[in-house]
Amino acid sequence: MKIVQAKKDKGADFVFVTDKINLVAPLVLVFGNRLLLEDQNLYAEIKEMFPAGNIVFGSTSGEILEDKVSDNTIVLTAIEFEKSSYLVKSKNVKEFDNNETALGSQLISEFPKKGLKHVYVISEGSTVNGSALIEGIEKEKHISIGLSGGLCGDDDRFEKTLASYNSNPKEGEIVAVGFYGDTLEVTSANYGGWTGFGPERIITKSKGNILYELDGKPALDLYKKYLGDKANELPKSALLYPLSVKTSENAQPIVRTILNIDEDQNTMILAGDVPEGSIVQLMMSTVDDIAEGASIAAKYATKNREKRPELALLVSCIGRKLVMDQRTEEEVEEVLDVIGNQSKIIGYYSYGEMAPFEGDNACKLHNQTMTLTLISE
Repeated sequence: MKIVQAKKDKGADFVFVTDKINLVAPLVLVFGNRLLLEDQNLYAEIKEMFPAGNIVFGSTSGEILEDKVSDNTIVLTAIEFEKSSYLVKSKNVKEFDNNETALGSQLISEFPKKGLKHVYVISEGSTVNGSALIEGIEKEKHISIGLSGGLCGDDDRFEKTLASYNSNPKEGEIVAVGFYGDTLEVTSANYGGWTGFGPERIITKSKGNILYELDGKPALDLYKKYLGDKANELPKSALLYPLSVKTSENAQPIVRTILNIDEDQNTMILAGDVPEGSIVQLMMSTVDDIAEGASIAAKYATKNREKRPELALLVSCIGRKLVMDQRTEEEVEEVLDVIGNQSKIIGYYSYGEMAPFEGDNACKLHNQTMTLTLISE
């Protein structure tokens, strides 16, 4: 595997952080601030750098390159696979009337199954129901095929997110990269580091990822009551206090953050499904707990691996970044301590993360976690 990495600051040219070498048909992953990705010349600029490259874009809430976290930048990693191959497909949610389950099923059906080891998804993040998207993919793929990825971000603006494949970044795009090869090893894992507090409540009315009522009362009103003065800063302030959602008493809890609120309907729109009857509790965390969570995620991802990871794709949640503030890079350093400095790292801060629970094969949508996808040939 040959890897070239570069970074672009606002108003500047790309600067290579590795040796600039010629690559054969590379996969070029480009993560960056949404406002910078709106530059209509950007795709042509990168295509000139990598004429034979297949270029995938995703907007972010912060960019990760090696051991550094930056804002208002674009980070780029170009990968030439020497023993394996890849295939990229994309769809737009508008083509499917916002039916993410149908989109996911159609998207995965276009990948030849022979030799397919893993699918990595970079999805629109501002309106998508990530749970439904994953459900559609999981329904059509074999359980042995791995699935991970993330929802694009837009800092803490929550205005719109962008993604694309071999075109200028646009709204509503969902891009999937399929990895093929007998010698290819891909592992993924996630972990949070958040703790529940306050009373547990029951979801008494919801539809998909829209939360209407808790214990028979308007969910948004209850949530605002807990937030107090911070309610005026919604939906940004919700990132500091996500919800723990358990579909049953013994189920593994899934963390859900709020993507948006609807004042007229008095509802909360979350990144993934919140089924009726689920048990809900507010959550909070500290900088140290989040950093430790990143370390645990890295340990899960490296557990039972046969080869040293050559490339690490990191997706962490914007909520973690807001809590850690000036100490954000500590969680990336914790990951590096586990996987080693030999691995090339690229990633971004997101509105949602996709990975299986430890010890499980089925992918789930998470919020407030550090998610790793480790790749080697």
